[in-house]
Amino acid sequence: MTLTKLLFLTAFIGHLLCWRCDWIITYTPKGRFQIKDIQDNQRMAELFDGMPLKNPLLSILMGVLSLTMIFFGYLGLYEWMKQFSAVYAKIIISSAIVYLISGTAHHVFCGAVEWLYIRLGRTEDARQVVLEFFKKTSATMYVFLIGALIFSVSFLMAVIMGETSLPKWSCIFNILPLFLIFSPFRIAGTGNLAGAVMFLGLLFLV
Repeated sequence: MTLTKLLFLTAFIGHLLCWRCDWIITYTPKGRFQIKDIQDNQRMAELFDGMPLKNPLLSILMGVLSLTMIFFGYLGLYEWMKQFSAVYAKIIISSAIVYLISGTAHHVFCGAVEWLYIRLGRTEDARQVVLEFFKKTSATMYVFLIGALIFSVSFLMAVIMGETSLPKWSCIFNILPLFLIFSPFRIAGTGNLAGAVMFLGLLFLV
């Protein structure tokens, strides 16, 4: 196995691990938590009744580890892309760095919101505190989404325009189209599922 493929494999495992982290903070003992639920304390309190404090902490710590693993996959993609296009390679690594740094921060903040809410007793005051915290740190989410979009579009264009050795049909192995395909199924952590499939495809195609 070449170093590039080893890096892709590391990112594939990292995305699966991060997908698991998404599930840990999305599925509570009483059902699935959705972002809109943060507006209703009665719903929030019911959902997080019996949720162990260790769950959001585990999601935070595992998430940081998994996102670090994922970075190596983008580093491998950058090194591979350099032989075809230095411009696309630089766009890919730059957007990936922005995407992963802000994504790591956002992942930590999401876990912290749940931990604080549970630790503060699932009261209305606790909801107000975590809602304020979430709103004031939401910039990381938007930067993360912009970085991921820039990466996806640039990599998609590179493949479609024949700037790589990949066949044009392989453009499907990209976070953006995979995310759009999986979205109707409303799977928690769709972005990480898409990332895992992308690197799995690249593992065999490159």
